Amino acid sequence: MKRFSALLAFLLLAVLAPGRSLAASSAPVNDDTIMVKLPNQATMTLYVKNKEQLRQMRTYKLDSLMLLLDAYITQAEAAGQNSKTDQVTLEFYPAKERPGTNAPEQIRVTVRSQDGKGNAKTDRVDVMLGKMGVTVKDSDNDDGVSVHIGRSVSEDSIRNVERRARQEEKRNRRVHQDFSLDLGLNTLVNRPTLVGGENFDLRPVGSRYVSLNWHYDIRVGAKASPLHLVTGPELAFNNYMLDKNFRFLDVNGVTTPTKEPTLSLEKSKLAVTTLNLPLMAVLDFDDDKGRNAFRIGAGGFVGYRLGAHTKLKYESEGRTRKDKDRGSYNLEDFQYGVQGTIGIRNIDLFVKYNLNDTFKANRGPQGQTLSFGISLLE
Repeated sequence: MKRFSALLAFLLLAVLAPGRSLAASSAPVNDDTIMVKLPNQATMTLYVKNKEQLRQMRTYKLDSLMLLLDAYITQAEAAGQNSKTDQVTLEFYPAKERPGTNAPEQIRVTVRSQDGKGNAKTDRVDVMLGKMGVTVKDSDNDDGVSVHIGRSVSEDSIRNVERRARQEEKRNRRVHQDFSLDLGLNTLVNRPTLVGGENFDLRPVGSRYVSLNWHYDIRVGAKASPLHLVTGPELAFNNYMLDKNFRFLDVNGVTTPTKEPTLSLEKSKLAVTTLNLPLMAVLDFDDDKGRNAFRIGAGGFVGYRLGAHTKLKYESEGRTRKDKDRGSYNLEDFQYGVQGTIGIRNIDLFVKYNLNDTFKANRGPQGQTLSFGISLLE
């Protein structure tokens, strides 16, 4: 790694030091590309948007900058030896660490191992100084340094480095926040069979479940621990779509699924909005490249009902009518239950089961809510 720092220092000094004699490459280049051949057969390529960007490089004090880079690259190499992934990214903020000095606001160092197993042998080092990217490659044949500024052919690779850095930073945080969207279906289970009457059913596709989740992911144990605790608010929408022309009616203070005798109902549903708070233990495993590979979790939840309404859609006198009525419909204000999840990458399968009845005892149909579907993670 010392050889990387020395090579980087030499090439930067060769371009930025006043009075340095340089030989320009005779190969044809674009207007925003400068090719420089140095006496030791090393080649440096500068991609610049304009001359001002090139002049900005002179603002750095190279002796102080090289001391910083040497220390930061050494730290990144040490972190890479303890990592199970093929690359490690560290971010430093020298301008904040040394106020009043002419130092870059941010320096990001990415170390990649040669064999992809986090060994000390390093094949490539990427250094980002604000918008300036420095790439140091080591191979059996040659060494090379390229400096990229502004728009260039390497802009995609710079964005990839930044994306990987954000992922690495997220994994390194003990607590981070995630957003996810649950899309699924509802049903009422453990319903008794009616005696002397027709039992009601729910439309499978129409009884939908949607939840907006703001979760806090808390890592338990060491940095590489796969065990996490997940909690955070969830805004859930449960829809119970009745079938066979049934509707929910309050009869003598009791919410009863009743068959509509006169109207032909296109839709008849009960919609419930709930604020839930889960607590789950999740085992989250990464692949060799540090990306989410597989996770499985289980836990429980509690919830409070925010509101409810029924909605009917039917034809009357040649017109489509929609009736919407708000009320409690004898629903339990508090819900609690268990849930589980299993998934890969950014998609999970989930199931949630309410342990208490959806309606109050003897004031509505008996049964517990079962919800299942997929979760789309941020």
